[in-house]
Amino acid sequence: MKITTDIHAAVQALKNGNLVAFATETVYGLGADARNPTAIKKVFVAKGRPIDHPLIIHVGSIQQISDWACDIPDSAWQLAKEFWPGGLTLILKKRADVADLITAGQESVAIRIPNHPLTLNLLQEFGSGLVGPSANKYGHVSPTTAAHVLQDLKDSEGLILDGGPCNVGIESTIINLLEAEPVIMRQGAISITAISKVLRHPIAIATAQVTLKTSGSHASHYAPHTPAFVLPLNAILQQVATYLQQNQPCSVLSFSKKPANISSNISWQTVPHEPQQYVRELYANLRQHDQLQSSAILIEAVPQTVEWAAIANRLTRASFKK
Repeated sequence: MKITTDIHAAVQALKNGNLVAFATETVYGLGADARNPTAIKKVFVAKGRPIDHPLIIHVGSIQQISDWACDIPDSAWQLAKEFWPGGLTLILKKRADVADLITAGQESVAIRIPNHPLTLNLLQEFGSGLVGPSANKYGHVSPTTAAHVLQDLKDSEGLILDGGPCNVGIESTIINLLEAEPVIMRQGAISITAISKVLRHPIAIATAQVTLKTSGSHASHYAPHTPAFVLPLNAILQQVATYLQQNQPCSVLSFSKKPANISSNISWQTVPHEPQQYVRELYANLRQHDQLQSSAILIEAVPQTVEWAAIANRLTRASFKK
């Protein structure tokens, strides 16, 4: 792939059935014409993504919901008007002409408007919807810069439209509006509290028994190649002592500063205490430490509060062990 800032070249590439990675406020997406099955297949091939894993369609205006969905409930329009452009994805009943490749054969379709000026211009100039899963190899840490995309997809054909670093850094919240009661399928950029306030009632979070397939729902996801472990600080210090005894390098992401008695063999990074700043840096931090050839990445467990819930979800998936 080739990095560019030429939006007109990106639009032409998409119209020609090619791939274009684009920046959003959440993470970089790997874009293809959502009306072109051949182009959509290239997304699955480039990512190594399972064919039964559905894609999110990115559109440039609220009115375009009707191009992809039908029987749209009032709640969808409410949420779109409140949070779009922004990090909320709506799951709705799909129109019959939406490709099964996008929906994994389901009768639902996922839609959002990203909040990034360059990509909004891209969508408006392109004039239709783009599929846009994260622009990385499937299951790997999501990209939040154009350089991250190039790390994962350098051998793929297409363009990377460089929109700078993502300013939110975590994927969109996904809400299922197919049933009478909305359900959060993936926690993300927009909080459950904010959604509940708009809809004026509590919102449930999907359980493991839910059969609807959505992006980012596999147990192992957002994961570095280096084994990652989420632990309380005292357990991290015990593990560090073990690695030091064995003369093995390891990496640590902790809220605390590096203790003075720990050698340089341990790559210790102090992370922000504020959740928005923490998550803005999270994927870049994981990618950085993934390149250090450490035996493990030890991550201090985050607070168990609603403000940290989406981050805790990503860390659980990033550290999942079969």
